[in-house]
Amino acid sequence: MRNRGRISFRRKSRRAHLMPALVGLEVLLASKGSKLSMLTYWVFHCSSRFLWWWGVLVFDSGALVLFHASGSLMVKWILMILLQFLPGAVSWGKEGHYATCKIAEGLLSEEASAAVKELLPDYAGGDLASLCSWPDEIRHNHIWRWTSPLHYIDTPDFKCNYGYCRDCHDLAAHKDMCVAGAIYNYTSQLTAHGLSNLENYNLTEALLFLSHFMGDIHQPLHVGFTGDAGGNTIIVRWFRRKSNLHHVWDNLIIESALKKFYSSDLATMIEIIRTKYLVDSTADISLWENCTSNQTACPNPYASESISFACKYAYRNATPGSSLGDEFFLSRLPLVEKRLVQGGVRLAATLNRIFLRPHPSISVA
Repeated sequence: MRNRGRISFRRKSRRAHLMPALVGLEVLLASKGSKLSMLTYWVFHCSSRFLWWWGVLVFDSGALVLFHASGSLMVKWILMILLQFLPGAVSWGKEGHYATCKIAEGLLSEEASAAVKELLPDYAGGDLASLCSWPDEIRHNHIWRWTSPLHYIDTPDFKCNYGYCRDCHDLAAHKDMCVAGAIYNYTSQLTAHGLSNLENYNLTEALLFLSHFMGDIHQPLHVGFTGDAGGNTIIVRWFRRKSNLHHVWDNLIIESALKKFYSSDLATMIEIIRTKYLVDSTADISLWENCTSNQTACPNPYASESISFACKYAYRNATPGSSLGDEFFLSRLPLVEKRLVQGGVRLAATLNRIFLRPHPSISVA
């Protein structure tokens, strides 16, 4: 993905039928997702005077809600009602992505903060973190299924290293289809902000994808082994719960920490780990932020870190059938916390560079 400028992984035909309001409504519904299981389908019809919406929402309770609205006023009215009933998003899993993006929000420059708020939908209230799990929520929808390979990198088993040219491709060998390639791509798209006739809702998608993928690339098993799909096929027991190793790192370490140390208060956890690494620590945070060769985005070093950590911490003592308890949890939690903070620092640094004029380079290192 060298110097391609503003590109999209998506075919033109797939973009042609997406209207800004449809994207906005789908983002809203997906981001409110702890009670929302899936968005079953969307069909819309545009005439010269009316925009008609049909949708079926399938909730965890199994109840179906069918709604039909016409015109922008009706759409706004429905959105206001839905906001009263759908819980706020706090989902690595939702919690991890929320934490990374919330940390990033506090480190944005004035210019970057203004640009981010301009790109976010009004109903987000300027809160990037509330929508950072959107790419996970929509990836199983047939319209967005093409994005699935963009969440991870598969590396050769037991090599414990990463190379962009070797590893950044999907199962069909399409190049650049991995989380590092996605970060380069959406960084490139966002540099068009304020300089292009590209519709804002496309740039909103780019912002949400970039923010999400910056979190994914810092989860060690999102840069894991091909043979076990990043730990997904390694079945383990997390305390008394049957799970797989990837889910342990995506969700369960964070969930256990929230319950054990933070009274299930995510905001408290975020503030404590932020203070630990960004205020009290003697580490040089600028080393986390820097990109070589004046680049805007540099995901390759982040991916190399993740596969190294995967070999050293994630895969170690976690074979199929293992029972993982306090020893595994307490010894891995500090790394999880550090990677959440690093992801936030680097997301903020990337957005700060994107919205700085003139732009640094965005070519693949």
